[in-house]
Amino acid sequence: MNTKPVLSLSDVQVMLAAAEKHALENKWPVTIAIVDDGGHMLGLVRLDGAAPISAQIAVAKAHTAAVGRRESGSFEKVINDGRTAFLSAPGIAGMLEGGVPIVVDGQFIGAVGVSGVKSNEDAEIARTGIAALKQ
Repeated sequence: MNTKPVLSLSDVQVMLAAAEKHALENKWPVTIAIVDDGGHMLGLVRLDGAAPISAQIAVAKAHTAAVGRRESGSFEKVINDGRTAFLSAPGIAGMLEGGVPIVVDGQFIGAVGVSGVKSNEDAEIARTGIAALKQ
């Protein structure tokens, strides 16, 4: 039987806190979502000033990165490069930069999705949260 690491509540709290701190330091009003490897919600923080829609977009980005096992921005690139048929891919809606998978010991165990500022800044916040887990 295969085994793999899984995210605990304390792992989620550490990542949310680090991502939130980074966003606040930069005065970026965002929503940060963390999901497990199946794209199921484990934690969410919507900072003051973040647009209500950012909560849905952050979750969608995280879900896409988790089940797709790659950064959500890679799907955006495929579409922007002309493969528009990929828009019909089932079960994924957050095909925008800002969703980053969490990989531990070569295993995909979840993802962080962020929405509210420029997409590259969303991804930066997500990576900051993930980096805190690995310390």
